[in-house]
Amino acid sequence: MRRRFRSKRAAREAVWDALRSAGAARFPFPPHGRIPNFAGAAEAAERLLAEPPLADARRVKVNPDAPQLPLRLALLRRGSVVYMPSPRLRAGFLKLDPRSIPAAELRRAASLSGCRRWAREVPLRKLPQMDAIVTGSVAVTPDGRRCGKGHGYSDIEYAILLELGHAPVPVATTVHALQLVERFPADANDLPLAWIATPERALRVEPPRPEPDGIDWSRLSEADLDAMPVLRELAGGAAAR
Repeated sequence: MRRRFRSKRAAREAVWDALRSAGAARFPFPPHGRIPNFAGAAEAAERLLAEPPLADARRVKVNPDAPQLPLRLALLRRGSVVYMPSPRLRAGFLKLDPRSIPAAELRRAASLSGCRRWAREVPLRKLPQMDAIVTGSVAVTPDGRRCGKGHGYSDIEYAILLELGHAPVPVATTVHALQLVERFPADANDLPLAWIATPERALRVEPPRPEPDGIDWSRLSEADLDAMPVLRELAGGAAAR
């Protein structure tokens, strides 16, 4: 779907509609209002895992959405530790270490509904340096622009790591080909994509887009800080500095 959009909202709606119309959306339904699951998600995960950012990664932050479940499972099966943000960051970050999960339970552990039995909450300042990050997307562009559901959680999670002093790492996503569009506006705090994998191919973004500086506190309200305690913790540290 090669189209230019004047807003991220327009791009999201067009992608959601296209996935539904083409019969490419998968459970949960409808695809609208969420990071959409799609036909070929497992194949897209396989393509991404063969590329340099993920091929040797041992610590990977992966979003908890349905289309990235095959990727989380594949990482756990090969022995990589998966760090997953809790929904809306209410409980911070969760660690899934395959060394402490029975092989028969890996698929359940990789799912959002079953991960709590095996996951361990990680204090913010004990998060290790990641080797790579995988994020879910609603729409992406060949030059590395990305938009999610519109709440900004993936951008905030990436910025949190930068605020903690972590080095930037490659950010990748898996999507259906219908989610790849020509263009939409980008914001300065958007996390930059380095790799985009569809069921048919893996696309490396060259040149990469600029890294954000960290959290843009001006975009966050008191309600945002109350809803995400990890941000309140970081805000206190920023004020102290």
